[in-house]
Amino acid sequence: MHRFFAPPTSFETASVKLDADETRHLRDVLRLKSGDTVSVFDGVGSEFRCVISDIGKRDATLTIIEKTVPSSPESPCEITLAATVLNGDKYDLVIQKSVELGVTRLIPLQTIRGDVKAKDAAKRMVRWSRIAMEATKQCGRARLMEVAEPATFEQVIAEISDESVVMFSEREGSGFDHVKVDKKITALIGPKGGWDDLELKMAREKGIGVITLGGRILRAETASIALIAILQHRYGDLN
Repeated sequence: MHRFFAPPTSFETASVKLDADETRHLRDVLRLKSGDTVSVFDGVGSEFRCVISDIGKRDATLTIIEKTVPSSPESPCEITLAATVLNGDKYDLVIQKSVELGVTRLIPLQTIRGDVKAKDAAKRMVRWSRIAMEATKQCGRARLMEVAEPATFEQVIAEISDESVVMFSEREGSGFDHVKVDKKITALIGPKGGWDDLELKMAREKGIGVITLGGRILRAETASIALIAILQHRYGDLN
């Protein structure tokens, strides 16, 4: 069944309206018609089976038939991924796979050795949000992963309070057995050149556990995917 997204404000008691982009996709790409049945999720965890009632130029009205269970459940592990912004389309892959692996929130991270400047990262926010939404539609989740505003390493670790934090590093780290982890986790991923010594020092002073995956050298985008998969396997529902 085709899936569409509509924010909670677009829902009425018995109907929901799709915006111009979703309507265009429904009408011009999928060529659906009035009377066809589709699924609509609200981005905060709910999904509904609906029938198309009216298709206009700027919006479409759907009648809600029933509330359904999303095909992809949310993980009991609430993961925030703070991953250093990468050049080109590599970060698009990180966002897409983070959604598929059940990440709750992604922070585009600015680090000392990172290649992408903050102002350039900010320009890509609309694109990243769109990629996250499309990935949510495809993977069956009903909750949108939040793509937060870009932040520096210092800002991120300064805001950490009650959650567990793991920091992947190719050097000077230990295994997961030496890190205390609960159901609310922030995972830090550095740039392709690795963390700067100052960042590692700041992390240890903050009490952040530094993790090394058996000494393997991973590309930055691979490290994000691998670490989230491991966290979901150990503490979430990927088992």
